[in-house]
Amino acid sequence: MSTVRSSRRIERAGVNALRALLEEHEHIVQEIDGGNDHGEDMIVNFTRGGKRTPYWIAIQVKSGKKYKRVKGYAIPVEDHFDDWRQSRIPVIGVVYDMKKKELFWVNLTERLRSVDETPGWVQIANTLRLNADTVDAFYAEVASYAGDARMRIRAANQEDALTEAVRARHGLDPETAPNPLFEGLADFALQYEERLRTMRKDLIRSLPIQALVLIMLWEWPRQIRFVEGSSDFIAPIPWVISLYSFMLFMALTIFFEFRAGRVPKETGRWLSLIAGNFLWIPIMDPDGDRGWWGTTWMWAGIIVPSFGIKFLLLSFVGFARDRKKKQLQSNI
Repeated sequence: MSTVRSSRRIERAGVNALRALLEEHEHIVQEIDGGNDHGEDMIVNFTRGGKRTPYWIAIQVKSGKKYKRVKGYAIPVEDHFDDWRQSRIPVIGVVYDMKKKELFWVNLTERLRSVDETPGWVQIANTLRLNADTVDAFYAEVASYAGDARMRIRAANQEDALTEAVRARHGLDPETAPNPLFEGLADFALQYEERLRTMRKDLIRSLPIQALVLIMLWEWPRQIRFVEGSSDFIAPIPWVISLYSFMLFMALTIFFEFRAGRVPKETGRWLSLIAGNFLWIPIMDPDGDRGWWGTTWMWAGIIVPSFGIKFLLLSFVGFARDRKKKQLQSNI
């Protein structure tokens, strides 16, 4: 026959004493069987005037000498730190002193939310007695905490309320239930919220550049074919790279001007004109075999990027220089 652990009598002593006290004062107690005990021994629904309240708590009960301290008692946190501090209903710790036949309590959720790392043990002062004289004050304090922390549960019947309390205890409240697939990403997003907000704005501002790049990629083989059919002495790849580089440089200039809060209208018009013409050429003349037409655009594709990038640099370096001069003058 199987044997019964000697420690079971000690463990049950605290649970039985607490249950008897709470039920004597008409609070509803639901014990958690050992197979589902993950740091709590019971779930309690407070009542008032013979009616259920929306306040539920989970209780971890400890009994025995090893939880006694010089100036009180202590409950081990072990691997329950995150569970207890993140619980959607208060988790209460209770120690039963078998010699004195007395119960002592502490709000584990409240205490652990005030620290960033697990303390190992949560201390309980020997003044925090839980008995027939203090049970009403115990209810008032815990219910007040649950109300302030918005830990209320409302349901049509006791069975639904208990189910909801168990779900809330394990972080399954529909309002706060975690999705394991995205929890890590959510933590990352919270950690870098400001930076990600800036990145999102930059991403929206860069949409025209992204569209331009996609068009360029689609156009690339057509541009090469057009150059090959238009000229025998101009290398297709360097010609296209030079043209594309100039247009991208203009697009980046516009992007950073927008980022700085300025609207470069002239640069935008020139980019639209150049991109519209050069990207339309392969559509008008796919094989580049129109003679003078293709030769004209070949020379234009060499001259425009060459002079354009110099003009762009001189203009915007000049603008930056003027802004710096104004800043220096305003600081004098």
